[in-house]
Amino acid sequence: MRQAYTTLAVETRGRGFTEITRRIADWVGASGMTDGLLTVFVRHTSASLLIQENADPGVQRDLERFFARLVPDGDRLFEHDAEGPDDMPAHVRSALTATQLSVPLADGALALGTWQGIYLYEHRTRGHRRQVVLHLIGD
Repeated sequence: MRQAYTTLAVETRGRGFTEITRRIADWVGASGMTDGLLTVFVRHTSASLLIQENADPGVQRDLERFFARLVPDGDRLFEHDAEGPDDMPAHVRSALTATQLSVPLADGALALGTWQGIYLYEHRTRGHRRQVVLHLIGD
C-alpha cells in the first residue's frame, strides 16, 4: 500500500458551493495510484464538504434556500456571534453537513456517480481561503 497527501487552498466568494472535483481528480491522477480510498477533509468549522449533483445548479440554490430557512443568520437563539450574525449559523450548517468525505478510487478514477461532484460549501457570507486536506491510500 502507498499513501499520498496534500492540502488544497480553496478561495471562496462567500456563502455557496465551490466545486473542487477536477482539482481533486487531477491530483489523484498524478499520484499514479489506480485503486484505493481517498479521504477529503476540510480544516474549518464554518465550511463543509458535500457530494452533490453537478449538472443542475438549481440543486445548489435549493439547498441554500433550505439551509437559510433552517438556520437563518442573526437568529436570536444563538449566543455566539463574535464575527457577526452569520457566525453561529455557519457552525450549525457545518455540523449538519460533513467535514470529511471518503471516495473510492477504482481503475485510476474517483468512483463518483455520473452526476456527482465534490463541493466545498462555504457557510460564511464573505469569502475565505479554505484548506482541504487530501489523503490517498492504495496501489
